[in-house]
Amino acid sequence: MTETEPIPTAGAPDATAPAFYAMRGGGWRDYLTLLHPPYTIWHLSYVALGWAAAPAAHADRLVASLVAFFLAVGIGAHALDELNGRPLRTAIPTRTLIALAGVTIALACAIGIVAAARTSWWLLAFVAFGGFIVCAYNLEWLGGRFHSNTWFAIAWGAFPALTASFGNASRLRWEGFFVAAACFALSHAQRTLSTPVRDLRRRTRTVAGQIERTDGTIERLDAAAMRAAPESALRWMSLALPLLAAGFVVAKLG
Repeated sequence: MTETEPIPTAGAPDATAPAFYAMRGGGWRDYLTLLHPPYTIWHLSYVALGWAAAPAAHADRLVASLVAFFLAVGIGAHALDELNGRPLRTAIPTRTLIALAGVTIALACAIGIVAAARTSWWLLAFVAFGGFIVCAYNLEWLGGRFHSNTWFAIAWGAFPALTASFGNASRLRWEGFFVAAACFALSHAQRTLSTPVRDLRRRTRTVAGQIERTDGTIERLDAAAMRAAPESALRWMSLALPLLAAGFVVAKLG
Protein backbone atom coordinates (compact mmCIF):
# COMPACT_ATOMS: atom_id res chain seq x y z
CA MET A 1 0.00 0.00 0.00
CA THR A 2 1.10 3.58 -0.65
CA GLU A 3 0.66 6.45 1.70
CA THR A 4 -0.05 10.03 0.72
CA GLU A 5 1.36 13.05 2.45
CA PRO A 6 -0.65 14.16 5.49
CA ILE A 7 -3.40 16.58 4.58
CA PRO A 8 -2.01 20.01 5.55
CA THR A 9 -3.83 21.91 8.28
CA ALA A 10 -4.76 25.53 7.91
CA GLY A 11 -2.46 28.24 9.17
CA ALA A 12 -2.23 28.58 12.92
CA PRO A 13 -4.66 31.52 13.37
CA ASP A 14 -7.33 29.90 11.16
CA ALA A 15 -6.83 26.39 12.46
CA THR A 16 -7.37 27.43 16.07
CA ALA A 17 -10.02 30.13 15.44
CA PRO A 18 -13.54 29.48 16.77
CA ALA A 19 -14.99 30.20 13.29
CA PHE A 20 -13.59 30.48 9.77
CA TYR A 21 -14.48 34.19 9.72
CA ALA A 22 -13.11 34.96 13.20
CA MET A 23 -10.38 37.59 13.21
CA ARG A 24 -7.34 37.66 15.42
CA GLY A 25 -8.56 38.63 18.87
CA GLY A 26 -8.38 42.10 20.34
CA GLY A 27 -9.88 45.57 19.99
CA TRP A 28 -12.16 46.37 17.08
CA ARG A 29 -11.54 42.92 15.56
CA ASP A 30 -13.56 41.32 18.37
CA TYR A 31 -16.57 43.47 17.48
CA LEU A 32 -16.33 42.58 13.81
CA THR A 33 -16.08 38.88 14.66
CA LEU A 34 -19.11 39.28 16.95
CA LEU A 35 -21.23 40.18 13.92
CA HIS A 36 -20.60 36.77 12.30
CA PRO A 37 -20.43 38.71 8.96
CA PRO A 38 -21.06 35.84 6.49
CA TYR A 39 -23.99 34.47 8.49
CA THR A 40 -25.51 37.87 9.26
CA ILE A 41 -25.53 38.82 5.58
CA TRP A 42 -26.86 35.34 4.76
CA HIS A 43 -29.84 35.73 7.09
CA LEU A 44 -30.53 39.29 5.97
CA SER A 45 -30.86 37.76 2.52
CA TYR A 46 -33.94 35.93 3.78
CA VAL A 47 -35.45 39.29 4.65
CA ALA A 48 -34.86 40.50 1.10
CA LEU A 49 -36.27 37.29 -0.41
CA GLY A 50 -39.38 37.50 1.73
CA TRP A 51 -39.88 41.14 0.79
CA ALA A 52 -39.45 40.32 -2.92
CA ALA A 53 -42.10 37.59 -2.65
CA ALA A 54 -44.83 40.15 -1.99
CA PRO A 55 -46.58 41.81 -4.96
CA ALA A 56 -45.81 45.30 -3.64
CA ALA A 57 -42.41 46.99 -3.93
CA HIS A 58 -42.11 49.34 -0.96
CA ALA A 59 -38.39 50.07 -0.82
CA ASP A 60 -38.72 51.91 2.49
CA ARG A 61 -40.20 48.79 4.10
CA LEU A 62 -37.30 46.70 2.81
CA VAL A 63 -34.79 49.13 4.33
CA ALA A 64 -36.66 49.19 7.65
CA SER A 65 -36.84 45.38 7.75
CA LEU A 66 -33.14 44.99 6.96
CA VAL A 67 -32.14 47.52 9.62
CA ALA A 68 -34.40 45.93 12.24
CA PHE A 69 -33.12 42.41 11.60
CA PHE A 70 -29.50 43.58 11.44
CA LEU A 71 -29.91 45.16 14.88
CA ALA A 72 -31.77 42.19 16.38
CA VAL A 73 -29.87 39.33 14.75
CA GLY A 74 -26.56 40.76 13.58
CA ILE A 75 -25.82 42.53 16.86
CA GLY A 76 -28.37 41.68 19.56
CA ALA A 77 -28.60 37.92 19.11
CA HIS A 78 -24.88 37.51 18.66
CA ALA A 79 -24.13 39.63 21.74
CA LEU A 80 -26.44 37.38 23.78
CA ASP A 81 -24.81 34.31 22.28
CA GLU A 82 -21.36 35.57 23.27
CA LEU A 83 -22.62 36.20 26.78
CA ASN A 84 -23.65 32.56 26.97
CA GLY A 85 -20.27 30.86 27.24
CA ARG A 86 -18.04 33.09 25.05
CA PRO A 87 -18.08 30.77 21.98
CA LEU A 88 -16.14 33.33 19.91
CA ARG A 89 -13.58 33.87 22.71
CA THR A 90 -13.80 37.66 22.45
CA ALA A 91 -12.57 40.01 25.17
CA ILE A 92 -15.59 42.30 24.86
CA PRO A 93 -16.63 43.30 28.41
CA THR A 94 -19.77 41.63 29.73
CA ARG A 95 -21.40 45.00 30.41
CA THR A 96 -20.78 46.04 26.83
CA LEU A 97 -22.35 42.85 25.49
CA ILE A 98 -25.40 43.36 27.71
CA ALA A 99 -25.73 46.96 26.56
CA LEU A 100 -25.33 46.03 22.90
CA ALA A 101 -27.98 43.33 23.19
CA GLY A 102 -30.45 45.45 25.12
CA VAL A 103 -30.16 48.57 22.99
CA THR A 104 -30.17 46.88 19.58
CA ILE A 105 -33.06 44.53 20.35
CA ALA A 106 -35.06 47.44 21.78
CA LEU A 107 -34.35 49.53 18.68
CA ALA A 108 -35.39 46.65 16.42
CA CYS A 109 -38.67 46.30 18.31
CA ALA A 110 -39.21 50.06 18.11
CA ILE A 111 -38.79 49.95 14.34
CA GLY A 112 -41.35 47.16 14.22
CA ILE A 113 -43.83 49.13 16.32
CA VAL A 114 -43.49 52.21 14.11
CA ALA A 115 -43.94 50.03 11.02
CA ALA A 116 -47.05 48.46 12.55
CA ALA A 117 -48.54 51.89 13.19
CA ARG A 118 -48.01 52.81 9.55
CA THR A 119 -49.09 49.53 7.94
CA SER A 120 -50.91 46.87 10.01
CA TRP A 121 -51.17 46.38 13.75
CA TRP A 122 -50.91 42.64 13.11
CA LEU A 123 -47.21 43.28 12.60
CA LEU A 124 -46.97 43.58 16.39
CA ALA A 125 -47.40 39.80 16.62
CA PHE A 126 -44.19 39.41 14.60
CA VAL A 127 -42.44 41.99 16.81
CA ALA A 128 -43.47 40.14 19.97
CA PHE A 129 -42.34 36.77 18.66
CA GLY A 130 -39.04 38.21 17.44
CA GLY A 131 -38.30 39.84 20.80
CA PHE A 132 -39.06 36.59 22.59
CA ILE A 133 -37.22 34.14 20.35
CA VAL A 134 -34.01 36.17 20.12
CA CYS A 135 -33.68 35.86 23.91
CA ALA A 136 -35.14 32.36 24.30
CA TYR A 137 -32.84 30.85 21.67
CA ASN A 138 -29.57 32.56 22.52
CA LEU A 139 -29.94 32.46 26.32
CA GLU A 140 -31.34 28.91 26.18
CA TRP A 141 -34.43 29.63 28.21
CA LEU A 142 -36.55 26.76 29.56
CA GLY A 143 -33.61 24.41 29.68
CA GLY A 144 -32.63 25.07 26.08
CA ARG A 145 -36.00 23.96 24.68
CA PHE A 146 -35.78 26.65 22.00
CA HIS A 147 -32.10 26.01 21.27
CA SER A 148 -32.42 23.35 18.58
CA ASN A 149 -31.91 22.95 14.85
CA THR A 150 -35.64 23.29 14.22
CA TRP A 151 -36.00 26.48 16.25
CA PHE A 152 -32.86 27.88 14.63
CA ALA A 153 -34.42 27.28 11.21
CA ILE A 154 -37.68 28.88 12.32
CA ALA A 155 -36.13 31.89 14.05
CA TRP A 156 -33.31 32.74 11.66
CA GLY A 157 -34.76 31.35 8.41
CA ALA A 158 -38.54 31.24 8.13
CA PHE A 159 -39.33 34.12 10.49
CA PRO A 160 -37.27 36.86 8.76
CA ALA A 161 -38.68 35.90 5.36
CA LEU A 162 -42.30 35.72 6.50
CA THR A 163 -42.01 38.95 8.49
CA ALA A 164 -40.60 40.85 5.52
CA SER A 165 -43.25 39.42 3.22
CA PHE A 166 -46.03 40.46 5.59
CA GLY A 167 -44.43 43.85 6.16
CA ASN A 168 -44.31 44.54 2.42
CA ALA A 169 -47.78 43.22 1.56
CA SER A 170 -49.52 44.03 4.88
CA ARG A 171 -51.02 40.56 4.87
CA LEU A 172 -49.97 36.93 4.71
CA ARG A 173 -49.74 35.47 1.22
CA TRP A 174 -49.02 31.97 -0.09
CA GLU A 175 -45.85 33.06 -1.89
CA GLY A 176 -44.54 34.38 1.42
CA PHE A 177 -45.13 31.01 3.06
CA PHE A 178 -43.34 29.19 0.24
CA VAL A 179 -40.29 31.46 0.51
CA ALA A 180 -40.34 31.14 4.31
CA ALA A 181 -40.40 27.34 3.96
CA ALA A 182 -37.41 27.46 1.62
CA CYS A 183 -35.52 29.69 4.07
CA PHE A 184 -36.39 27.26 6.86
CA ALA A 185 -34.86 24.41 4.84
CA LEU A 186 -31.75 26.42 3.99
CA SER A 187 -31.24 27.39 7.62
CA HIS A 188 -31.65 23.77 8.67
CA ALA A 189 -29.00 22.81 6.12
CA GLN A 190 -26.74 25.55 7.45
CA ARG A 191 -27.13 24.26 10.99
CA THR A 192 -26.50 20.68 9.87
CA LEU A 193 -23.22 21.75 8.27
CA SER A 194 -22.08 24.22 10.92
CA THR A 195 -22.66 22.06 14.01
CA PRO A 196 -19.83 19.56 13.36
CA VAL A 197 -17.59 22.39 12.18
CA ARG A 198 -18.11 24.29 15.43
CA ASP A 199 -17.50 21.12 17.39
CA LEU A 200 -14.18 20.54 15.61
CA ARG A 201 -13.05 24.13 16.04
CA ARG A 202 -14.22 24.80 19.57
CA ARG A 203 -14.44 21.51 21.47
CA THR A 204 -11.95 19.14 19.85
CA ARG A 205 -8.34 18.79 20.96
CA THR A 206 -7.04 16.23 18.45
CA VAL A 207 -8.31 14.02 15.63
CA ALA A 208 -6.45 10.92 14.52
CA GLY A 209 -7.37 8.46 11.80
CA GLN A 210 -7.01 7.56 8.17
CA ILE A 211 -8.94 6.73 5.01
CA GLU A 212 -7.85 3.73 2.97
CA ARG A 213 -8.88 3.98 -0.69
CA THR A 214 -9.65 1.02 -2.93
CA ASP A 215 -6.35 1.58 -4.76
CA GLY A 216 -4.44 1.18 -1.51
CA THR A 217 -3.80 4.88 -0.99
CA ILE A 218 -4.02 6.05 2.59
CA GLU A 219 -4.96 9.57 3.57
CA ARG A 220 -4.42 10.75 7.09
CA LEU A 221 -7.31 12.51 8.81
CA ASP A 222 -7.13 15.52 11.09
CA ALA A 223 -9.56 18.19 12.24
CA ALA A 224 -8.83 20.45 9.26
CA ALA A 225 -9.53 17.64 6.80
CA MET A 226 -12.81 16.73 8.49
CA ARG A 227 -14.18 20.27 8.47
CA ALA A 228 -12.93 21.19 4.99
CA ALA A 229 -15.99 20.03 3.02
CA PRO A 230 -18.79 21.38 5.27
CA GLU A 231 -16.92 24.63 5.83
CA SER A 232 -16.40 25.09 2.11
CA ALA A 233 -20.12 24.50 1.55
CA LEU A 234 -20.94 27.13 4.18
CA ARG A 235 -18.63 29.66 2.53
CA TRP A 236 -20.23 29.12 -0.89
CA MET A 237 -23.75 29.25 0.51
CA SER A 238 -22.98 32.46 2.40
CA LEU A 239 -21.98 33.95 -0.97
CA ALA A 240 -24.83 32.48 -3.01
CA LEU A 241 -27.75 33.63 -0.84
CA PRO A 242 -26.86 37.35 -0.80
CA LEU A 243 -26.31 37.28 -4.57
CA LEU A 244 -29.65 35.54 -5.09
CA ALA A 245 -31.44 38.01 -2.84
CA ALA A 246 -29.79 40.98 -4.55
CA GLY A 247 -30.94 39.69 -7.92
CA PHE A 248 -34.55 39.41 -6.76
CA VAL A 249 -34.52 42.86 -5.17
CA VAL A 250 -33.06 44.50 -8.28
CA ALA A 251 -35.63 42.73 -10.46
CA LYS A 252 -38.42 43.81 -8.12
CA LEU A 253 -37.39 47.45 -8.01
CA GLY A 254 -36.67 47.50 -11.74
